[in-house]
Amino acid sequence: MARGREPLVQCEKCKRMVPRSKAVEVVKGINFDLGDQKDVTMDLTRRVVYYCISCAKHLHIFEKLKKRNERRRQRKENRG
Repeated sequence: MARGREPLVQCEKCKRMVPRSKAVEVVKGINFDLGDQKDVTMDLTRRVVYYCISCAKHLHIFEKLKKRNERRRQRKENRG
């Protein structure tokens, strides 16, 4: 299946330019510990981070995604 010209994304770790279809997409959230400060308003945003294949393997992201997908598959089998 030919995809044609795809947009390139930059790897977060090594800054390599990778086609979007080959990059590993991870959604990162921002966590803060404010303690007792209750008058502070914060915008907790999530951002999409892309990693190239080699960096994703080095950071063990593939293993985490594989385990997460296995758990989801088991839950679906238990429900149905």
